[in-house]
Amino acid sequence: MRNFINIVLIGPMGAGKTSMGKALARKIGWTFYDSDQVVEEIAGVDLLWIYDLEGEEGFHRREQKVISDLMQKRNIVLATGGSTVAVPENRDALVEGGLIIYLSTSLDDQLIRTGYSKKRPLSPELEERRGILKRLHEQYVPLYEDLSDISYNTDNKPTRVAVSDLVNLIREKNTSIQI
Repeated sequence: MRNFINIVLIGPMGAGKTSMGKALARKIGWTFYDSDQVVEEIAGVDLLWIYDLEGEEGFHRREQKVISDLMQKRNIVLATGGSTVAVPENRDALVEGGLIIYLSTSLDDQLIRTGYSKKRPLSPELEERRGILKRLHEQYVPLYEDLSDISYNTDNKPTRVAVSDLVNLIREKNTSIQI
């Protein structure tokens, strides 16, 4: 059995990693981090600016350092970006000390949830956004599934219910995490 020291939430944008991560951390008394927010804080600019100036490769370089540093901490709940799993070094760092929970969501729910955000690099046009999300789904779901210790679908689940479910799933997993 792996020795888990952190809880890591992976999944596509709009799956609820940040909102559920904050609520889960509060419930179990751990510290919450969102890797995208930490990248922004360190860079002093938002993700869209980083993507515009440095591209995806530049963003992933920054993100890799943040993931590596955060995974050295103990008793954190970490919400990752949707593409964090694309970088092999990130996958290794997450698996090393994290109980990995894949939060999945349907394309329809994802379209609704991402439609309100001005911070996501998506088109405001529904069909274009649907195509982008479908392509990302095909690219990343196999990685999410391969890495996860627990999978949980967030469709139509209020945060309170989802967090309670996650706590029960963590306990059922019989992990070294004491919550």
